[in-house]
Amino acid sequence: MTSDVAFAPLDPRGAVLGDEVYTVLGEAILDGRLAPGERLRDTELAERLGVSRTPVREALQRLERCGLVEVSANRWTRVSIPDESMLTATHEFIVYTMGNAVRMAVGRCSNDKLDELLAGVDDLIAASLTDDRREILGVSARFFTLVTYATGNRQLQSILEECEFGLRRNLYGWSPHVMEEAERTDMYRVFRDAVAARDGDRAERILRMQHGLG
Repeated sequence: MTSDVAFAPLDPRGAVLGDEVYTVLGEAILDGRLAPGERLRDTELAERLGVSRTPVREALQRLERCGLVEVSANRWTRVSIPDESMLTATHEFIVYTMGNAVRMAVGRCSNDKLDELLAGVDDLIAASLTDDRREILGVSARFFTLVTYATGNRQLQSILEECEFGLRRNLYGWSPHVMEEAERTDMYRVFRDAVAARDGDRAERILRMQHGLG
C-alpha cells in the first residue's frame, strides 16, 4: 500500500500535467517521502494529487526508465532499492559522459560560456578547499549542468534531463576519489588551466583521473 504521503493538489488543466506529476513523485522518492521498496498504486497517487490515473501512469513509466521505480508485471510497482552495482554504473556513466561533454564544450563554446565554465571551476576549487563532501558534490552537479549546456548538444541535454532523478539518487553518499584536500585542489587548478586553454583532450583526461577512471 502506498504510504499516506501528503501532496499538494495539481491543476488537472495544466498543459504539462504529466511533467508535474513526474517531478512531484521524483522529488518524493529523493527526499524519502516515498521510501525504497514502497508499493506505488496509480489510483491512490492519482487521488492524492487530484488528477486522473493517466498522468500518474506516464510518470511512473518515466521513473522506471530512469531507475527510481521497478515493476513486476501484474504483481507490483514500487520504489526501487539502489544496490552497489547501480551506484558503480552511475559513477562510470557520469564520469565518462562529463569527460566527453567537457571536451565538446571547451572546443566549441563562446567566450562568454567559457567564462561561465571557468567561474564554475573556481567554485569547485573553493568547495575543495572546504573539504566538505556534500559541498563538493553540489558544486560539481552545478558545474556539470553548465558543461552540458555549453556543449550546445541538445541530444545530450535531453538524455541527462530525462535521467536526472536517477542520477541524483544514485550519487547520494558520493565521496571524492582523491580524498586528500591539497592534492584534489591542485588537480582542480590544473583542470582549470586546461579549460582556459580550450584543451579538451587534457581537460577530459584530468576529469577522469579526478574520479578514478583515468
